Amino acid sequence: MASKVISVYENTQKLGTELAKNLSELANDVLAEGGNAVFKIGLSGGSVVSLLSEYLAKVETDWSKWRFFFCDERLVDFNDPESTFAQYRDKFICNLPISEDQFIKINPQLSVDEAAKDYIQKISVYFAPYDLPRFDALILGVGPDGHTCSLFPGHKLCEETSVWVAPISDSPKPPPNRITFTFPILNNARYCAFVATGSSKADILKRILKDGEQLPANCVQPVNGSVQWLLDEAAAKLLQEETSL
Repeated sequence: MASKVISVYENTQKLGTELAKNLSELANDVLAEGGNAVFKIGLSGGSVVSLLSEYLAKVETDWSKWRFFFCDERLVDFNDPESTFAQYRDKFICNLPISEDQFIKINPQLSVDEAAKDYIQKISVYFAPYDLPRFDALILGVGPDGHTCSLFPGHKLCEETSVWVAPISDSPKPPPNRITFTFPILNNARYCAFVATGSSKADILKRILKDGEQLPANCVQPVNGSVQWLLDEAAAKLLQEETSL
């Protein structure tokens, strides 16, 4: 069973600082193993892009050994504002001593089915053959319906147990064509960090963290890892028992 921690911060500055600290410490532990060790992190889009861009820029680490993957991605051109990679290219890469080559990207020119298969092949290069990939860290978000990545409530992909990366062509949230990590990957990670800020998240966080509804975000329970929910006060306002840091 995963270790789950709920951390509430007075503001996004403290939240961002803590998230960056956690990631840099984990990365430096991984890289201390030496040899060909690289730190493998899965990213999500949205407001967390700016947060990571601002606060990771302040940490010390060997950035050349970080590799960035995408927990889900929209099947759109990289010039489309809906592209998660485009968000990181425009807001993240310019603030850190990293290059675009360190990002493992989808091929948006393929069909959604082929894009998912192609991304599995790209991921597999970084992990031992025949093993289920174990990411060092995954940065996750949660939608107002409780979805995470592109795993939506009631969708058949929530039952997927064999495929690492799955295509979705009927996403309830546009654009409809996407690829997404599945629960076997999410639940094999070393550290999963859910980041949620703002009062618009309060209701769904209550349903997940207080009421225990079995929504997709609540099904992220790494077998041999930890889950941390990093929330600001506005997002956590319906979790009365939590104390801010």
